[in-house]
Amino acid sequence: MKKVKLIITVAAMLGLVSSSTVYADGFAPGEGLYIGAFVGHSAGHVNAKVVAPGGHTGSVGGITSDDGDITAEITSGGIGLEGIEGGVYLGYGYKMGKMYIGFEMDMAGGGAEFEIKSDRDVRFTVSSSDTVDTTYDKIDVETKWTAGGGARIGYYVSESTLVSVKGGIAASKFDASVGSSDSESFYGGGARVGAAIESALVDIDPNLSVRLAWDYTDYMSAPVNGIGTISEGRGKVNSEVSGGMYNAHLGFQYSFVDVNSLF
Repeated sequence: MKKVKLIITVAAMLGLVSSSTVYADGFAPGEGLYIGAFVGHSAGHVNAKVVAPGGHTGSVGGITSDDGDITAEITSGGIGLEGIEGGVYLGYGYKMGKMYIGFEMDMAGGGAEFEIKSDRDVRFTVSSSDTVDTTYDKIDVETKWTAGGGARIGYYVSESTLVSVKGGIAASKFDASVGSSDSESFYGGGARVGAAIESALVDIDPNLSVRLAWDYTDYMSAPVNGIGTISEGRGKVNSEVSGGMYNAHLGFQYSFVDVNSLF
């Protein structure tokens, strides 16, 4: 009986040591199924282009003149955007020796915004007439949310630190308002690239990691025909906007499932 009790005691101790070893090792950063939350800063720029018909076409002294289309474009710089955002992300990754590959999706609320104010009211006229419809002195644009996804590849510089890059797509919703009565939502999207460094907080929990990440989204050009009840004279004026967004995030993530272990 004493031998049986001794065997059971030794087996229990080995089991405890074994489970403690598994817990101590845990997941490497980004390995397995993980979920995280982040907060950070977003900044960017907006470029605009407007093409309108020229103001004069005719013949004087037998010489024909045509002003042609007038193009106004921001060719450098752009309108600055800036703001704070926060969100969550979900991903899955494989650790293959020193190499890493994975996929991740994320969504953030809030973000960059800008306001343009003028010391003189801008007059908007009714189409096909010179009658002033209304005047405004400012335009506001605010990012409501951004969502995206992409693939990640990386390298473990140590057992607890991963450096990675990613590529994918992202889309954002923007609310634009002119004055206090006219507003409209716009959606933009494009390619996104980024880089991150994450390290396991082994002293707290081997499956918990902290991450610093940087992303850039290149938004494709989108036509703009007006805001709210304010509209362009279709066929006369063509406007389009484009731009890019830069994001820096501090986040925490937790790895909790290795999908392979379920099969």
